[in-house]
Amino acid sequence: MTDRRVALVTGASRGIGRAIAVALARDGLHVVANWTANEAAAAEALAAITAAGSGQLARFDVAKADEVDAAVKRIVEEHGRLDVVVNNAGIALDGLLLRLKEEDWARTLDVNLTGALHVARAASRHLLKAKEGGRLVNVTSVIGEMGNTGQVSYAAAKAGLIGITKSLARELASRGVTVNAVSPGFIETDMTAAHVTGAARDELLMRIPLGRIGRSEEVAEAVRFLVSPEASYITGQVLRVNGGLLM
Repeated sequence: MTDRRVALVTGASRGIGRAIAVALARDGLHVVANWTANEAAAAEALAAITAAGSGQLARFDVAKADEVDAAVKRIVEEHGRLDVVVNNAGIALDGLLLRLKEEDWARTLDVNLTGALHVARAASRHLLKAKEGGRLVNVTSVIGEMGNTGQVSYAAAKAGLIGITKSLARELASRGVTVNAVSPGFIETDMTAAHVTGAARDELLMRIPLGRIGRSEEVAEAVRFLVSPEASYITGQVLRVNGGLLM
């Protein structure tokens, strides 16, 4: 059992998820950092989290409901509470519509959209019991709001996540649970490095009013605010962190 608020951050081994986990640990929360495949990255993330505060790892695939249910059950059994959930786990399997593989479409929605639903469903009964008000934050994307060539499945999943956010905000509000989304623009991560290179990167920078790619820590700060007591009257909102790319 712990007196600290307990947070679960999915997809926390790298990039935005890791930055969020570190920021919440620094704020005094005990952070359970979910990972799936990259053990070395998970170990590095845990080292960064524990250097900032308190944390542990939890390996499970958000796309598998039974694994999610078991993981959330273990967290609550060990700590006696679950106060904050950040749905960050995501993948991008890009392809133009005419070349899009059925399995890539399915896997993208399974992780980015259905996975977030699995986590929210498993965690919601515990968030409703949070003494200081439960917090659920979904990490969507500017792509879900404006679309992008070759990212039909990713855009669909991230747009759907906004719909989940608004609906759950209405369902859980009566018990003081807030549900919000953070919508990053283009952020310096492994995913961005793989998909935005060369001339495409130069063209993108010209479209961003602030003239640069964002940092994972800047997204983490937005999440940190939304799970804080100061954000207790904010729910059902999409907070954009995109340098002005979409206003």
